[in-house]
Amino acid sequence: MKVILKQDVKGLGKKDEIVNASDGYAKNYLIPRGIAVEATSGNVNETVNKQKAAADKKQRELDTAKEFASKLKDKSVVIKAKAGENGKLFGAIAGKDIADAIKKQYNIDIDKKKIVLDDPIKTLGDHTVEIKIYAGVAVNVNVSVVV
Repeated sequence: MKVILKQDVKGLGKKDEIVNASDGYAKNYLIPRGIAVEATSGNVNETVNKQKAAADKKQRELDTAKEFASKLKDKSVVIKAKAGENGKLFGAIAGKDIADAIKKQYNIDIDKKKIVLDDPIKTLGDHTVEIKIYAGVAVNVNVSVVV
């Protein structure tokens, strides 16, 4: 019997997949528990339409992320900080500081969690920072730390 899964089922398939299940398994377990529905033409069309809508939404989000990345590309952010004589900062520059500086200088909102820093910046000078905007879309921004 062909069924459309409403959630992931180990050993059978993923959500919104059309799979073959034995008649007994489908009628006595999957359908009564709401894990699956019978694959009638109406249910199949509904599932296909949901998948198309999800793909369209994902494409729109990707296009928006690419446009956002093009705005940030080749930008340089200047952050003023206090430092000692040897160029070491009093404190550190974290993702939040970089996001605030981008907001202030370019009026572009960025979530601090999208800024990739292995360690906070602790020295004066230029640093390249990666910003992951969306899955597969990242841009590098130059951060200049000055006194």
